[in-house]
Amino acid sequence: MLVRLVEQEPEARLPVTLIIAGGLLSGDLIAHEAWKSDWARSLRDADGPGAKLLERFPEQVDQVVAEKQGHIAQRLPQWIHLSDAVTVTGAGKQVLMPLWRGRLTDVSGWSLGKPE
Repeated sequence: MLVRLVEQEPEARLPVTLIIAGGLLSGDLIAHEAWKSDWARSLRDADGPGAKLLERFPEQVDQVVAEKQGHIAQRLPQWIHLSDAVTVTGAGKQVLMPLWRGRLTDVSGWSLGKPE
C-alpha cells in the first residue's frame, strides 16, 4: 500500500528500510515514474552509444510487461523503487546505490525511516 501511496504523488519520497534476502536495504521510496525519469537523467551525461540505448530501457521494459500481462485495472504493484539506497555487506561496508529497483515479492519486511 505504501508503493501505491507514493505512486499517487510522483514527487514524493518516503524514507524506508526493507528486509530483503541480502539483508537490510534503506533508502527513499519513490514512484515508478520518478525512478524512470531519474534513470534517464543519470544516463544523459554518460558517454558511448550504449548509454543512449540504456536511457530508453525502463520504458521498453514497461511496454513488454504491459503486452504480456495486459492492462488490468487496480493491479497490485510488482516493483518497488528506491533512490539513495544503502545496504550493508557482511563485512560491514556500506554499498550506496543512487537508484534501486526490486520485486516487491522479495521484500519480507519493512519499516518507516532509515537506520542511524
